[in-house]
Amino acid sequence: MTTKFKKPRETKKDRVATGQMLTLTITGLDDEGFGTTSHEGKKVLVTGALPGETVSLRVTHNGPRTMFGETVTILSPSPTRTASPSCTNSACTNCPLVSMEYGAQLSLKHSLVEKEIRAYPSLRSVPIHAAIPSPRPLEYRNSAKLVVSGTFRAPVIGIYRRNSHNVVDISACPLHHPLINRIVAAVKDGIRKGKVPVYNPRTETGILRYLVVRVSEHSGRAMVVFVTAQRSYNEIHHLAKYVKQAVPELDVAVQNVNSSEGNVILGQQDHFLTKDQTITEELDGVRFSISPRSFFQVNSSAARIIYGKVREWSALTGKETVVDLYCGIGGISLFLATQTKEVHGIEYVDAAVADAERNARLNRVRNCTFEAGDAAELLEELVDDGTKPDLIVFNPPRKGCDRKVLETAAASGPARMIYVSCSPATLARDLDILAALGYRTQEIQPVDMFPQTPHIENVARIVDARTERNDLERPTARQSRNHPPRNKGGAST
Repeated sequence: MTTKFKKPRETKKDRVATGQMLTLTITGLDDEGFGTTSHEGKKVLVTGALPGETVSLRVTHNGPRTMFGETVTILSPSPTRTASPSCTNSACTNCPLVSMEYGAQLSLKHSLVEKEIRAYPSLRSVPIHAAIPSPRPLEYRNSAKLVVSGTFRAPVIGIYRRNSHNVVDISACPLHHPLINRIVAAVKDGIRKGKVPVYNPRTETGILRYLVVRVSEHSGRAMVVFVTAQRSYNEIHHLAKYVKQAVPELDVAVQNVNSSEGNVILGQQDHFLTKDQTITEELDGVRFSISPRSFFQVNSSAARIIYGKVREWSALTGKETVVDLYCGIGGISLFLATQTKEVHGIEYVDAAVADAERNARLNRVRNCTFEAGDAAELLEELVDDGTKPDLIVFNPPRKGCDRKVLETAAASGPARMIYVSCSPATLARDLDILAALGYRTQEIQPVDMFPQTPHIENVARIVDARTERNDLERPTARQSRNHPPRNKGGAST
């Protein structure tokens, strides 16, 4: 007779305590930039550590299955660790790869894409090209959404520390366009000089809550949005005037009122403090009017590469009908418009469609139409009205496409599709769904939109596998001449 012994239950005394120091070797990196390892059967996620490094870490949280820690001392550094990182703000975890050499970052991102794509049998033979580097590994961000904290005597402008409501000051961020950092510094000075009350979410007192800064890389002009808890005109008017004097490149100043609770940054009311209400960005001759609420890629030079790749892989002759799903402010639509017959842009957000229509007028483009609503429903209506798309472009948010959108797109029968994605995981999932619907992914091109972070943009080229197969099976004129068809009796005609 054998006796089974139960594993002793972990007690509080046995648990690793918050604040306890551990020495561990990092074995990998996850898609959020945490160094990964294990300890006593639990997954451990560590900030500030790279794969292959042995570090001394402080435990910040010990959950039922996962433990979190922060690097205190690097005992054995990785050969990919750079000798002089561009940022030493250890409290900020927004750019966890800043200590890794840029070439190693690109290799790591390629492996992250490959891991997600190869998880699906239908995608295991798809070529994945080396990641195209960002033209600017630093100073590439053309926009910043920042929290204002502290007091008017000692304002803090930055981001929330991970898993907390403590604000980390990043007023000199090396990823931000230099004009953003100049504006943030001027806002700090203006808060102090004007004694602008900073909003306190605990007491719900104060005025200034958030700061949104946007820059046109092409023109070198900027916009600032002061998000306030209430309409307090006097303080914000004087603050905007001070910042404008300190930074002459500032063209647009806006007060946005957001009295709601939670972390949603922009409220519903905009009050412009300047005559100008937009700034203009330009990519390869295509101009974009940027308003306070416009979505625009944070890395203009990398966006230019992505849009160029979409245009290249579209292989347009001027006769095609294109449907641009999740078109946003019309970036891809306008890039393709001059090379095709017509483009139909579909986007869920009404404000984005208004921006897209304004951008079409700005570029004097007349063969683009834009409509707001559900992507699957509007695509189905287009097809029912007689529109036959030759090319469909997807550029969805991180969550990817709804299955219904993919099914409707495949049912409309385009010869080609192009999928632009900021999430390798949802891209792989959706490409696998398209494979089951008869569409084959020919190749994937990663583009580094977000240097110093683990995030990577991808462009996928997709073809109708049924049409492709028919083309392969159809005899060429030469084959027909050399091997003429036989009659039913088997004699040559």
